Amino acid sequence: MSTLIKPFRGLRPIPERAIDVAAPPYDVLNTAEARERAKDQPLSFLHISKPEIDLPDTTDPYAPEVYAKGAENLAKLIADGVLIRDPEPCYYAYRLRMDDHVQTGLVCAGSVADYASNRIRKHELTRPQKEDDRVRQITALNAQTGPVLLTYRASETVKTMLNKATKGTPIYDLVADDGISHTIWLIDNPEQITQLTALFDSMDALYIADGHHRSAAAERVATARNTKRNQTAMAPDQENDHNYFLCVAFPHDETQILDYNRVVKDLNGSSINELLAQIRESFTVTPSDSTAKPERPTQFGMYADGRWYRLDIHPTLIPADDPVASLDISLLQNNLLAPLLGIDDPRTDNRIDFIGGVRGLAELERRVDNGEMQIAFALYPTRMEALMAVADANEVMPPKSTWFEPKLADGLVSHLIDDQAIADVNP
Repeated sequence: MSTLIKPFRGLRPIPERAIDVAAPPYDVLNTAEARERAKDQPLSFLHISKPEIDLPDTTDPYAPEVYAKGAENLAKLIADGVLIRDPEPCYYAYRLRMDDHVQTGLVCAGSVADYASNRIRKHELTRPQKEDDRVRQITALNAQTGPVLLTYRASETVKTMLNKATKGTPIYDLVADDGISHTIWLIDNPEQITQLTALFDSMDALYIADGHHRSAAAERVATARNTKRNQTAMAPDQENDHNYFLCVAFPHDETQILDYNRVVKDLNGSSINELLAQIRESFTVTPSDSTAKPERPTQFGMYADGRWYRLDIHPTLIPADDPVASLDISLLQNNLLAPLLGIDDPRTDNRIDFIGGVRGLAELERRVDNGEMQIAFALYPTRMEALMAVADANEVMPPKSTWFEPKLADGLVSHLIDDQAIADVNP
C-alpha cells in the first residue's frame, strides 16, 4: 500500500565535490546566464539541468539532442564517481539559511497517486511547453533532478524529529555563490524512517509551493510507465520509484514567501494627478517621504513621478469567504490594474512586468526612474495560510503571486526512477 511520502535511494555528490556540483534551479537562469555560471565548472549540475550550454549557441533548448546531452552528462558524473547512490532508501534533513531566515525540511519522495487525487495540492496552472520539457528531461535522464518545494501545516512532532536529525554531522554544509547556505543530514535509522513516514501519512494534505511543472511531469511519466507495464503484462507496482517524485517538504511557518511586485509601462492615457483621483475612489492614498513598503495585508506601495504613496484599500471592497478574490494581488488587479490601467490579463499583457522581492524596492524605483516604466506597485507578501486556503478550495492563484526564497539547490539529491523493463518508454 502506497504512503503519502516514502524514503528513497538518493543519487548525490561525494561530499568533497558537493560545492562543485550544486547549482541553482534550472528555471531561475536563462541559457546565457547558465552558460556563464557553468564556465570552467565541469561538475556543475547546470550541465545536466541546462545541457544546451554544452551545445552550439543556435541549439533549440527543447531539441532532442539537448535531453540526450543531459543524460550523457549525468552518466559521466556517475561513471567518474562524482555522484553516488545511497545503498538503502533513506530520508534527508535539508536546512536552508538566507541571512537571518532559517527553514528545515525533509527530502522525500512524494506519491504520484496522492498528487493525482489532490492530497498533494496544487495552486497554479501549468504551461504545456514547460510541462513537456520536464517530461522529456525526466524520461531522458531516467531521474528527477529538480526537487518540488512542498509545505505542510507545521507539526511539532515532525519538527522535533528533524531537529534531532540535525544534531549529527551533516553530509553537506556549503554556502552557494549567492550566499545561501545548504546543509543536509542523512536520516537512515529505520525507526526514524518509519516514524516520519507515518507522521506524514497521517496528514490531510501536502501543498506544492514551487514546482508545479515538475510534479505534473512526474505524473505524466508515471502514467506512461504504468501503461507500458500493463501492455507488457507486468504486474502493477505502486511502490516503483516512477510512482513517486522528488520533494523537499517544509513546515508552513518556516516557508518564506517574498513580495512579488509589479511595474507598468504607462498610465493608460491619464496624468498622475488624474490617476490618483481615480485611485482614491477605492483606496486611501497617503503620500510618503520614504519608500512605502507595505506593512500589512491589503496595503500597497505605489511609486510614480519620483514619489512613493501608501494605498489602503477600502474595507468594503475586500470580499468575504473568497480565498482568491481576497488575495492582495487580486485586490490590486481588480480595483486598479484592470479598471484604471487597462491590464486585463497580466499573463499576456506586455505593458506589465513582475519583480521578485529578493531584488528589493530599489529595483522598482530604478525601472521607473530610468523611463522604462511609469509606475510601480509594491505588495505585501502572500501568506502561506492564504495559499493553502486557495489550494484547499481547489482554486488557482493569480499569476505571479508568490516568490519563494531561498531556493533549493539542484544536484545535491536526485531521485532515480529506474525500472529497466520500461525505461525506454517515451511519454
